[in-house]
Amino acid sequence: MKVVVLNKPFNVLSQFREDESHLTVSHYVQDPSLRIAGRLDMDSEGLIFLTDHGGLNQFITQPSNKKYKTYYAQVDGDIDEQSIAKLRQGIELNDGITLPAQVEKVAEPTWLWERQPPVRYRANIPTSWIEIQICEGRNRQVRRMTAAVGFPTLRLIRTRIGSLDLVQLNLQPGEQLEIEPLLYPDFKDLPADKPYTPRSYVKKADASTSPNKGKSSAHKNNKKKSGGTPRIWQMEEDQKPRRKTNGTTRPNTKNRGRRQRS
Repeated sequence: MKVVVLNKPFNVLSQFREDESHLTVSHYVQDPSLRIAGRLDMDSEGLIFLTDHGGLNQFITQPSNKKYKTYYAQVDGDIDEQSIAKLRQGIELNDGITLPAQVEKVAEPTWLWERQPPVRYRANIPTSWIEIQICEGRNRQVRRMTAAVGFPTLRLIRTRIGSLDLVQLNLQPGEQLEIEPLLYPDFKDLPADKPYTPRSYVKKADASTSPNKGKSSAHKNNKKKSGGTPRIWQMEEDQKPRRKTNGTTRPNTKNRGRRQRS
């Protein structure tokens, strides 16, 4: 099993497919046997890893496996303890309440690299930093959580996935490193490897092996022979369905409600 760690820069797409407007991971990693595990949004930075193991991505991202991912988030405003307590308990989002998170207010990291372009600076509005650990992988989850408590995220850096630590590896944006999986407990007891299949690939049932082979065609042929379901105007009088009533319905006579003509 091969595992490559990459420090994804800001404004880079977590995909190998080329894009006309933005750089992608393929600009930094050219190994066609690797697939991305633990993607990051284009406007987020930091740790992603790539592997040739087909089941590793799901294993790492499943909340039940408790593989915590650690982020440093710069938020708009001076976040207070009340808001941090809400983040720890779980936040109600439009796709359900989040699992409890581990959150601490921290100083700006000393190891942090400069972002290009830099985060906007506003003298009259301060910013603050939190370290947050979550074991879920919802779309833009950290950003939605901090926005829900009134402190939108301005910059987001993922530093850890399980025991993989980007700071310890000392990787700068765009740098990569192949690691030895046996040295990390996260890669033990993995599910069996399986071949990679793109998301758009759907295997169609083979008509020659389908258990219902011939049934649908025979049913169609029988319908054609019988002429299909007869319409009401094609039925005899005794075949037409009768409306159920409670016994008080007046008989349907042709002259009811009409003036007799002389």
